[in-house]
Amino acid sequence: MTGPMTRLLSVARPEAGRLAIAALAGAAASACGIGLMATSAWLISRASQQPPVMLLTVAIVMVRGFSIFRGLLRYGERLAGHDAALRVLGLLRVRSYLGLERVAPRRHAAGDSLSRYASDVDTGLDVLVRVMLPYAATGVAGAAAVTLTAMFAPGVGLVLALGLLGVCIGVPALHQMLAHRAERHIAPLRGELAAGVVDLWRGLPELVAYNAAGPRLRRLDDVDRRLGRATARSSLSAGLTGSLIVVVTGAVVWAALTLGTAAVNHGTLDGVLLAAVVLTPLAVFETTIGLPAAAAQLGHARAALRRVFAMADAADPTPVTPPRSAVPPGPYHLRVQNVTAGWDGEPDVLRNLSLDLPPGRRVAVIGPSGSGKSTLAALLVRFLDPVSGRITLNGTPLTQLDGDDVRTVVGLMSDDAYCFDATLAANLRVARRDATPSHVRAALAAAGLLDWVDSLPLGLATPVGEHGARLSGGQRRRLALARALLADTPILILDEPTEHLDDELAAAVTDEVLKATHGRTLVLVTHRPFGLDQVDEVIRMPSRLDRSAPPPS
Repeated sequence: MTGPMTRLLSVARPEAGRLAIAALAGAAASACGIGLMATSAWLISRASQQPPVMLLTVAIVMVRGFSIFRGLLRYGERLAGHDAALRVLGLLRVRSYLGLERVAPRRHAAGDSLSRYASDVDTGLDVLVRVMLPYAATGVAGAAAVTLTAMFAPGVGLVLALGLLGVCIGVPALHQMLAHRAERHIAPLRGELAAGVVDLWRGLPELVAYNAAGPRLRRLDDVDRRLGRATARSSLSAGLTGSLIVVVTGAVVWAALTLGTAAVNHGTLDGVLLAAVVLTPLAVFETTIGLPAAAAQLGHARAALRRVFAMADAADPTPVTPPRSAVPPGPYHLRVQNVTAGWDGEPDVLRNLSLDLPPGRRVAVIGPSGSGKSTLAALLVRFLDPVSGRITLNGTPLTQLDGDDVRTVVGLMSDDAYCFDATLAANLRVARRDATPSHVRAALAAAGLLDWVDSLPLGLATPVGEHGARLSGGQRRRLALARALLADTPILILDEPTEHLDDELAAAVTDEVLKATHGRTLVLVTHRPFGLDQVDEVIRMPSRLDRSAPPPS
């Protein structure tokens, strides 16, 4: 299997030119720093001999040039490197989102998915900017410095080469050995912590009401402690390897001084060049200061990118089985035949369920929580495929139709419909971009929101806030209902459309919904008794605890 770093480079291939420019600019900036140190050392040594000033002008100009160009090249490296890395980050986000889109309806933990899509994907940017580019710049500038030093003092050049190899290869390898276990656990623990925090936040009122928040908090505290220990082990490794660079730098400088002095005594090295030969390694190792952090980042990045690519490569949970078919023309007849279904890793929620939905039929599905009502809704919009049995649309099995195509015919208002941080109008037009104002108002009226919207100073331009924070629970529910009605799909599934509404309003909204959907096939999933006398059939789902009950038909 291809490693995460190789996969990242594959994603970055379209930006290889910009990355190469950034690497060359970084190497040139490092070379300017090394040149500045070496030239300054030679200039001071030569100036101590009090030669004519004209003999020093070239070195003076070089010192100024190295100083100016080092800053300019460093800026160019940052500009080109971040531009390329951000472009790669966009490509990586697209791949991750496509994978997330495939698996999102499968009840993955929201916090873990968010962690993968946000912080883990951002690791790709860190790898390029903080790992690959610094290593490339250090490698090119270090090779040039070793070559130049070896021309004047071969022994010093050899020592410098060995020191660079130790710092660039040996120290990171030691860090990986020390921090491998910690780095392997950091990304999963962050995902677990994020998932736990999101779940706690979403369910906090219920947990507090039932005095169950304590165990959840203790569990999160345990995860946080384990994450802290893993991070501390990784930081300790980075600190130890960072100190090794200082030790190696000092050792190489002392070796250069010893070998350089011996070369001057033997007449093989000009005394004026001794300072340049001794101080050049100091400048070279200055470029390696960020390598321990890069090595630490690399270990974390591998684990994070594995999770990102695992999400991007997630298999389609509802693949199309051959022969692939197009959606048949309407009117649409949806039929569920002896279906057994369940979510990943869970027992079957539905067993031997049959349901016939000819055009215009209206069915209410009622039952206790956990009886499979929402699972049935997921089956009908092909978020989930049956374990056995089949579901057909005009005789064509849903498994032969693309899920997105199915959802152009079968619409769903789920029990956890989302409100975006936008205006009322934008939230409605998610379902139908070309909806006319009259269509929007009709959907609002059917959902019981029109009078309220008309009373607002900004009307449909009113922002709803993050997760619909500016709306009440009932208003968020009715907004989601209006969005589902606006989609105008021939078959509509409403999963708990009157949740969070009082009985009087729930009865009125149910009545309006049944009127607005007249002539359309409707599946009303609910646990409330309103409107049951206006549907063609009421299906009562047995409790999962009561497996002896006969299957609904």
